[in-house]
Amino acid sequence: MAPPVVDRRTVLAGAAALALPAGAATAGASADDDAYWRGLAAQYDVTRDVIQLENGNWGMMARPVLAAYEAHLARVNRDTSYYTRRGFGADWMAARAALAAELRVPADEIAFTRNATEALKALILGYNRIERGDAVLYADLDYDSMQACMESLAKRHGARVVRIALPEPASRESLIAAYTQAFDANPRLRLVLLTHLSHRTGLVLPVREIAALARARGIDAIVDAAHSWCQIETSLADLDCDFVGLNCHKWLGAPLGVGAIHIRKAALGRIDYDPANLEGDRDTVMARIHTGTSDFAAILSVPAALAFQQAIGAERRAARLRALRDRWVGQVRDVPGIEVLTPDDPALHGGITAFRLTGQTSDEANGALAKRLLDRHRIFTVARDGVAKGACVRVTPALFTTMAEVDRLAAVLKAEVA
Repeated sequence: MAPPVVDRRTVLAGAAALALPAGAATAGASADDDAYWRGLAAQYDVTRDVIQLENGNWGMMARPVLAAYEAHLARVNRDTSYYTRRGFGADWMAARAALAAELRVPADEIAFTRNATEALKALILGYNRIERGDAVLYADLDYDSMQACMESLAKRHGARVVRIALPEPASRESLIAAYTQAFDANPRLRLVLLTHLSHRTGLVLPVREIAALARARGIDAIVDAAHSWCQIETSLADLDCDFVGLNCHKWLGAPLGVGAIHIRKAALGRIDYDPANLEGDRDTVMARIHTGTSDFAAILSVPAALAFQQAIGAERRAARLRALRDRWVGQVRDVPGIEVLTPDDPALHGGITAFRLTGQTSDEANGALAKRLLDRHRIFTVARDGVAKGACVRVTPALFTTMAEVDRLAAVLKAEVA
C-alpha cells in the first residue's frame, strides 16, 4: 500500500494542536508552569538514558514535525522526480514564504541552505568589497569555520585580519566599547563578523547597535544567527542587518539539513553570485548559493516546525530557556571554584551558558570534566575551546528539559568543587 500523503494544512493544524497540552493553562502559561511544560515535553521522544544538556548541536524534532517529515519523505521517495520536477518548486516557495513571514523579511530576500555554515560561507567568501590593504575583523567567540572563512577572504585579497577577544565578564557597554575601539583603531576595516549568540559560551551580542556603529563607518557586518533565532526572542527585522546566516534545524526544530541565507535587496551586489549558477540569474539571493540536491522533505517540513513553535510563542519559549539556565546558574554563581562565563543580564544570554572550574583553562581539563559529568552522573554536556581566557564546558537545555534535571547539574557541580 502506498504511504499516505499528508496535506500541508492538516500538518500545520496538527502541529499547532499538539503544541498545546490538554488541560494546561496555555494562555498564561509561564516559564515555570510545570503542567504546561510537562505536556509540551511529552511531544518529544527524548532519551532518558542521560540528562541531555547538549542540545546546541542540533535540535530534536517534536512528534508532529517528525510526522510531517516522515510523510513528506515517503511522498518524495515514492514520486521522485515526477514530483520534484513538477510540484516541488511551488511547495518550496510556500515553505520559504512561511519562513520569511516568521523572520519578518520579504520572501525574495532569503533562500534555503543546508545549514548556517553554508549560508555564512557564501556570504563571507562571496563578499566583494575587499581590496589589498583593507582589513576584516572577527572575535574569539565566533564559530571556528567562520573564522577560517574570514582568514581565507583576507588572504585571497591581500587584506589584514584583526582578531579581538570579547570581555569576560561582559556587559552591554563593554561589548559595544570593544567593537568601537577596534573599528576606530582600524580605519581600513571593511567587514566584521558578528555572532549574535555564541556557540561557545552563550553570550548574546547587542548586534543591532554594533552593526549600526559599523555601518556609520562604512563597515559591512555579516551576522551569524545560527543559535539566536528561536532560542531568544528575535527576528531578522530586529537585527536590522544586510547579511545573515541562520539554522532551521537547531532551535526551530526542523529536520537536519535546513538553514537559510538572508541578503537585503539593496545589498545584493556586495555578494558575488555562486559560479555554479547560470549567469542569467544573478539578481536573486538564490544565485548566491548553490547547494546541489538537498533534502526536499526537510525543506517541506519547515512550515510544520514553524507552526509548532508559533503555538508555543516566541516570548514564552525564550523565557522558558532562560528560566532553565537561570535555575542552575543561580545555585552555582557564587560558589567558590566555579566561574560562570555568561552574564546574568537577560539581554546577554539565552538558554546556553558555559562554565569552567577556577584555574582549569585547558582543553584537556574541560574535556575531562565533561567526561566525568557523563560517566559518573549521566549528565551529557560538551567542552568548548577557543575562548580567549580558556576553555569551558557548555550547558544547553531544551524545551523538554526539566527543572529537576538542571537542579541535578547544580548539585553535581557544587560537589565537584567541595
